[in-house]
Amino acid sequence: MANGLAGNAKITEKNDAYKEFYDALSYVCRHLARTMAGDGEGATKLFEAKVINAKSKDDARTLSRAIVGSNLSKAAIYGCDANFGRFLCAMGYSGAQFDQNDVELFFESDAGRLQVFDHGVPLAFDEEIAKRIMQASEVTVFVDMHEGEAEATAWGCDLTYDYVKINADYRS
Repeated sequence: MANGLAGNAKITEKNDAYKEFYDALSYVCRHLARTMAGDGEGATKLFEAKVINAKSKDDARTLSRAIVGSNLSKAAIYGCDANFGRFLCAMGYSGAQFDQNDVELFFESDAGRLQVFDHGVPLAFDEEIAKRIMQASEVTVFVDMHEGEAEATAWGCDLTYDYVKINADYRS
């Protein structure tokens, strides 16, 4: 609360106190955003898309949001399907301009990290390792654009049978 009862000095400039407050507030907001995203109706997984080295912050945001917002991507996360084409497709129709020949794409979780696409070339990978990575309760699609220095992260959840059933069974 900001009611003044703590007796702390007001933060009026960008000093150490400002940075400490900013970092704490950012941590809380990030935690809440991740929690809400992973708590979708019928969801089983938190789905994160992290885009780095994009041309601009807008491109990074657009790409990461397109990945987590795609029903095909969300279904692939639910089904533990490492079909990188679904994620590249979402990036393609996002409206952001990029060269797929610059892109690297990885799947990550507590179970490991697996590269599946490298500068326009699909990579051979072990399906069992991919499945193990994607079975985790938090799965990240990590994309390195190799086109700049901007980055963004978006969060969502998987698309499950229960999500469809819950939302199909009632009228609003």
